[in-house]
Amino acid sequence: MRRESPETPAVPPLAPRRLGARLRKAGLGAVAAFGSALALAPLTIAAGLPATTLLLTPAPMQAQAFPAFRQALAEGVAADSALAAFYRETNFEAVWTGAEHATRRTALVSALSRAREHGLPGDRYDLQGLLSAFEAVESERDRGFAEARASQAFMQYARDISSGVLEPGAVISQIVREVPRPDARQMMHDFAGAEPVSFIRNLAPSSPEYARLFHAKRELEATIARGGWGPRVPVGSLSPGQEGQSVIALRNRLIAMGYMPRLATASYDATMQRAVQRFQEAHGLEPNGIANNATISAINVEPQERLRSVVVALERERWTNIERGERHIMVNLTDFHVRIMDDDQVTFVTPSIIGQRESNRQTPEFSDHMTYIEINPDWTIPRSLLAGRWGAIASGRYELIDARGNRVSPFSVDFSRYTPRTLPFNVRQPPGPGNPLGEVKFMFPNPYAIYLHDTPERHLFRNTVRTHSAGCVRLNDPQEFAYELLSRQFADPVTHYQHILRSGQQTRVYLENPVPIHIVYRTAFTSVTGELNYRDDVYGRDARIYDALRNAGVPMPGLPAS
Repeated sequence: MRRESPETPAVPPLAPRRLGARLRKAGLGAVAAFGSALALAPLTIAAGLPATTLLLTPAPMQAQAFPAFRQALAEGVAADSALAAFYRETNFEAVWTGAEHATRRTALVSALSRAREHGLPGDRYDLQGLLSAFEAVESERDRGFAEARASQAFMQYARDISSGVLEPGAVISQIVREVPRPDARQMMHDFAGAEPVSFIRNLAPSSPEYARLFHAKRELEATIARGGWGPRVPVGSLSPGQEGQSVIALRNRLIAMGYMPRLATASYDATMQRAVQRFQEAHGLEPNGIANNATISAINVEPQERLRSVVVALERERWTNIERGERHIMVNLTDFHVRIMDDDQVTFVTPSIIGQRESNRQTPEFSDHMTYIEINPDWTIPRSLLAGRWGAIASGRYELIDARGNRVSPFSVDFSRYTPRTLPFNVRQPPGPGNPLGEVKFMFPNPYAIYLHDTPERHLFRNTVRTHSAGCVRLNDPQEFAYELLSRQFADPVTHYQHILRSGQQTRVYLENPVPIHIVYRTAFTSVTGELNYRDDVYGRDARIYDALRNAGVPMPGLPAS
């Protein structure tokens, strides 16, 4: 699929300036003489920046000939071991400050000037300070410090746009994914040998979702600039067939949000009902076409708040800037659905149940590989749940397993000597109809003991908000999910699965090609056609990420830029 690139448009160049007179005045002899013969290559920057010219030493000279440049550059990058290693390996050759580096400077300045468009903290890169450092160059030592400053700004920007502004685990402990931070030394080597405009443009995640969110952010910002979606709908409930001012307000709001064509109807007709259904589907509400209190509350959310969700989603997308797999499983916790994705297309979807809202029961966020399916699984009861089953354990309703994996008769154990915490056995419930894991579980072994599984508590899927598990993800359609996963290695996956199921034996079926699985948390996400979807912040995680981004200097709608 062709990537929708949020690229920087072409901008006019600034006029060049010679350095000879300034360098002669500074008494730099031969350097000044050479400078007077060569004009500085032009620098282009994004529209809106002050019309200023970068004053650089106009000739690429060897560091040996100008030890002051080398010394200043070494001092400037000394605190960053990766940058220091890069410059040592390249004999302290300039990357940014030579006369032949105009295209690199252009690409860097353009990117930094538009960092906020990606939801990045533009002030963090101090573009004006970088431009001032370039203008203040009076000597090779000045140029060395300007070179260091440019590389530091580049690497900070590259790190932020490719893998995120925040350290997610430091903000929310349940985000336990490994963030793919770039190696500064290797990135500088790669950049030095690449076409700079394309290289910097491609630092952003290449996923179609990032491009769609980027464009959605632009559209929301344009909506806010136009005044938003108009007056709110009076709180209440509206149904098909009704008329009046509240219905007109609902109509106008749906038109402004793009869910309804521009019509003059004043009644809650079939067109409006379909528009309400579309809105409900995009916001995780029951799509009945009735504008009840929950639907009207969601309709009245202003674009500024939606934009904040999109900015958080862009940051989250940067955290998952990895190869997701041509086929992968996407678990969006806020959406209460699990999807199998093939080439960015949904090929299977099932409703899901996630962990409870209590902090110790919430489902964590991470990525892994699903390696096998276990049919007729047993259940090892977590220690945290033993107290509520203590009597049943002592009465022999569960199996006890010792450290060697052997079964121990519960009637041979003096339970008065132990507590749920000190019991020296694992407690297991064998396969069967009452097993909380149901008939199948889907395994991607991880330190958090999280997996996908069936459940006998089918009634819980009738709820719209499904935060009921102890942390694992339960599936509404586990058999069909298994059939789809096994379809690539068995001609008749249904018969194969059912044969094992009827045996009643606990059986592992390994996937010939492990499938990447990504457990994410998105309150804003898009469909493949670009339509925005929103979900409630069920764990309150995005509110905390929003605050952390704002504190890091990311400009948020309705708040001044830091």
